[in-house]
Amino acid sequence: MTRRHFSRSAAISAILAALAGCATQTQAPAPQTSTPTAPAPAPAAAKPRVVPGTPALPAPVVQQPMEVARAAFVRETAAQYGIDPAYIESVLARAQIRDSIVAAMSKPAEAKPWRDYRPIFITQSRIDGGRAFLAEHRAELARAEATYGVPAEVIVSIIGVETNYGRNTGSYPVLDALYTLAFAYPRSGDPAKLDRENRREAFFRGELAQLFALGKETGLDITTLKGSYAGAMGWGQFMPSSYREFAVDGNGDGKRDLFNELDDVFASIANYFVKKGGWQRGGPVTARANAAANAQPIEPESLDPLHTMEDLAKRGFRPLTPVAQPGEHATVVMLDGTSGPEYWFGFRNFYAITRYNISKHYAMAVYQLSQAIAGRSDADVAAAPNGQPSA
Repeated sequence: MTRRHFSRSAAISAILAALAGCATQTQAPAPQTSTPTAPAPAPAAAKPRVVPGTPALPAPVVQQPMEVARAAFVRETAAQYGIDPAYIESVLARAQIRDSIVAAMSKPAEAKPWRDYRPIFITQSRIDGGRAFLAEHRAELARAEATYGVPAEVIVSIIGVETNYGRNTGSYPVLDALYTLAFAYPRSGDPAKLDRENRREAFFRGELAQLFALGKETGLDITTLKGSYAGAMGWGQFMPSSYREFAVDGNGDGKRDLFNELDDVFASIANYFVKKGGWQRGGPVTARANAAANAQPIEPESLDPLHTMEDLAKRGFRPLTPVAQPGEHATVVMLDGTSGPEYWFGFRNFYAITRYNISKHYAMAVYQLSQAIAGRSDADVAAAPNGQPSA
């Protein structure tokens, strides 16, 4: 997106949900930094310059001076991944703190209501682009589908939502994005938000450390990589930790290249769905639900399909058309549609899509775009040429 735009990788609503304890596509790892009891002076090194921009970054409220936190990061990353600390210092010296990254992270598309979010992605041009992309790469996509059980149109839809079929893979230096969010994202000063802000900071420091590890493992020059404002990269917008864990060699050349090799991209997206989300081959994704007048809302809404269809029927939710066996597990997703609330069943494969980005809006956009690309006639996936959803 974003995407990214950042949809994957990795949008702030998804990341903050992860940091709040929800399962996500990139669950916050154990902090890569710690507070030393007797902090050592920071090594002498060139400090990153701030790229001019407006508005200027507010001075972050941190528990440690930035130099101390940075030095701890260098020590721990070097020890954990066996990387020369002098090399880490030399790379960090080239990082730039960018105001535009902070601004972008503050306005995720996923925060929009569904009626405004949907027209961003369910457009005739994106549907047509997906159909052309599917036709062009049908053989490679078929191999990924046969291996992992994820339909080709779903893989294509992810790429369409994330990068508009590779046209926009991100223009931010990944190093700058992760460095800014790890060390210079402004704090609110609100004690009630301190824990979440600490988690967010630890998450991005962890991803920055993973970026160094990725460079060591793949030979990629991490100072040249471009991606989203949250540090997601490649055609599928993988965060560094996801790249290391879920990227696979789809074409058998011994490399995992998510920037240039589409066989690797297709296989890696499908592998992510299976390994991270528990995708079920041939299983349902979602279906429109009817809510009775006395339907019992599911609060707080969970995207994990914990309820049987029988249980949901007892609570007043039934499918508009038969879609699953009675024993199928699902949850109920409510969306703010143009004509009022929309209710949908989210099955295991819907949940799997949300592991890519923890947002019900994101998952529904991916699903509906995939159905339109596949040419399935459904009023819920149609789009007018101007990009506005059809009535």
